Amino acid sequence: MEGEGKMTFTIQTMAQEQAEEIAYNWHYEQEYDFYDMEADNEDLEEFLNPVTRGNNMFSVSEDNVLVGFLSVSEETLSTFEIGLGMRPDLTGQGMGQNFLVGCIEFVQKKFSPRILTLSVATFNQRAIKVYKRWDSKRLRSLCKKRMGVNLNL
Repeated sequence: MEGEGKMTFTIQTMAQEQAEEIAYNWHYEQEYDFYDMEADNEDLEEFLNPVTRGNNMFSVSEDNVLVGFLSVSEETLSTFEIGLGMRPDLTGQGMGQNFLVGCIEFVQKKFSPRILTLSVATFNQRAIKVYKRWDSKRLRSLCKKRMGVNLNL
């Protein structure tokens, strides 16, 4: 985590106001606009609907400011998949590794998964760079030692 100070995130079930903020105001630069919630009407409706969003979508805040979101879905017994989203103006600012670890630690405490998977679009080189820079072996080791989790990247 070279060059990054430890950040403390507050992660909680996403409120409707936060979902609307993300859906309507978070717009990524052209290469990453695939992640804009408004890019797909079906995804937008699901994200904005508290029933379909359920308790699987979480807001991530730092100092009471929304900085990202985390989705968690149970794929099979004790296997969970996570999805991460960071506020567009914060991407490329060196927060990725702390954000990733903070989200993984939250998922471990809340869900106690045996296996944790994380998917990323192949074109998303920024995210891939974060995961590679972190070093997947170190991340897997962290998960096994500190959290008892296998992480499949």
